[in-house]
Amino acid sequence: MTDNSGDVVRDPAGPDYELADTIELDRPDQLKAIGDPLRFTLLGLLSERAATTSQLAEALERPRGTIGHHLKVLEAAGLVRVVRTRNVRAMTEKYYGRVARMSVLSPKLTEGTGDPGGTGVMLRQGLSELALAPADAPVPTATIRHARLSPEQAAAFAARVDELAAELDAEVDPTAPVYGFLAAVYQTSWPTLPDDEPAP
Repeated sequence: MTDNSGDVVRDPAGPDYELADTIELDRPDQLKAIGDPLRFTLLGLLSERAATTSQLAEALERPRGTIGHHLKVLEAAGLVRVVRTRNVRAMTEKYYGRVARMSVLSPKLTEGTGDPGGTGVMLRQGLSELALAPADAPVPTATIRHARLSPEQAAAFAARVDELAAELDAEVDPTAPVYGFLAAVYQTSWPTLPDDEPAP
């Protein structure tokens, strides 16, 4: 989060380290980095607080080497950084954090990929999370709708979805389970029925 001067300001309800509000992703390696479900999950965990490789490996029940590799990919892509260190038994332990609270894909990065705005990356992440959801976990709602809208109406609806997502971000209970919110407003290639012929 930044103030009017552009300086980074710590959000008391956010992570325990300083980070920028947004980062624009405009390099192919950045898109590839967030396209992996495990790396996407790592970014999500680091939005809660800084963590070490060991802590992340324990949380995700993965080998330290696997987590270390994915952290290196995210670090090389400029998405995470070491935010602090501490000495433990004559070794330096690194705590990783995100570079920014939110990543925004540059339109030029996804131009011509068939995935405008990187919507597919987010949808694939949501589907991978749903596939691993506990069998007895309640699903409050899931729906898909289609409507014929003008571009202006679609943009207004998308803005309302963004507001709802921001409202969800403000709800913080560190002891509660994590729920996902997946929404996309996109233009389809559905055909249009021809005019109905008048009855004879």
